[in-house]
Amino acid sequence: MADNRFYDALETRDPAERQAAQWAALQAQISHAAANSAYFGEILAGVTGADIKSAADFAKLPVTRKSDLAARQKAKPPFGGLEAVARAKLKHVFQSPGPIYEPDGYDRDHWRFARAMWAAGLRPGDLVLNCFSYHLTPAGMLVESAAHAIGCPVIPGGVGNTELQLQAVNDLKPDAYGGTPSFLRILLQKGREMGLDVSSLKKALVGGEALPPSLRKEINDLGCFVLQNYGTADLGLVAYESPAMEGMILDEGVWVEIVRPGTGDPVAPGEVGEVVVTTLTNKEYPLIRFATGDLSAVLAGTSPCGRTNTRIKGWMGRADQTTKVKGMFVTPGQIAQVVARHAEIAKARLEVTSTNNTDAMVLKIELRGSGADITAAIAETLQAVCKVRGSVEAVGAGSLPNDGKVIADLRTYQ
Repeated sequence: MADNRFYDALETRDPAERQAAQWAALQAQISHAAANSAYFGEILAGVTGADIKSAADFAKLPVTRKSDLAARQKAKPPFGGLEAVARAKLKHVFQSPGPIYEPDGYDRDHWRFARAMWAAGLRPGDLVLNCFSYHLTPAGMLVESAAHAIGCPVIPGGVGNTELQLQAVNDLKPDAYGGTPSFLRILLQKGREMGLDVSSLKKALVGGEALPPSLRKEINDLGCFVLQNYGTADLGLVAYESPAMEGMILDEGVWVEIVRPGTGDPVAPGEVGEVVVTTLTNKEYPLIRFATGDLSAVLAGTSPCGRTNTRIKGWMGRADQTTKVKGMFVTPGQIAQVVARHAEIAKARLEVTSTNNTDAMVLKIELRGSGADITAAIAETLQAVCKVRGSVEAVGAGSLPNDGKVIADLRTYQ
């Protein structure tokens, strides 16, 4: 009889067996991408999987950077030539900030998030309140498809409408939550303040923003056991927590390298570097050596929970200045767009802070000359471009640091 703690037998297989199976899948994915994707056919220059016989061979292949996707897609819409199937085989096309466009297909649990949800305690029949956005971005569909793969019905809550969502929680008694941790805390706290019953929410899988220890404790103290995942709209699930909460376990459907930032060169085990991911199962959008811009490091040994795959330390910051605010990526390119729309701005620097586990951002600007207060207009542009609200503060000429930073992430987590 299968062990109910694990999603499938892949999670507990012998590491040598996993290595052999994933290497074969990796070689097949390289051949598929080179033969069917215009972009990979060009950068791999006729390479097939059979040519890649070792990790050293693989490390010689070019890295594709997430930070380059927006420009690449603009030059060759819609996907920059990275797609490897005909449009008729695609199910959705999503938009992430940049903008970056991502396709999905008709396969079951396309982003492979069911594994993370199972580790968080979800089981067939659990009712899931899904508070990720269903509008343009893939996050809402990502959770929904994973829940359906397990056999869980979904309340498609989306973002906002807090009081309506709390009424649904009171009436329908969902077992689990998917969404950002900050919104989960809001639901649990406000529900109690309104006298509504939110006690059914006992387990949660969160993502989209940091889960510092203080916020995790707040949510746990409110009666909901919370675990987090690490994934992207492009790649799907990369790693996830188990109840052991000792690092994050790599998904079975990816091949992960930790490389020196700005290069494709793998670092020594345990050294912090940039996370580079190759998908092993996504035939629609086969990403080979995809540099996420995120920093992490490999943890020695395996998880006490019994899963045998490699662990990483989780998200440890950005290898570039791109950051995430309230679940949305904010990039230096977006700040440049804001500046370009207002000729009065001589220099700008976005500062991101966190107070009581709530993110905030302020765009500090040096203006050319003096005149009418235009900070409100600039704030509107900032929200329109970045899809997240921030304030604008005019500062004296020459007061912003000359350190080359467009985005300064000043958050500290305790």
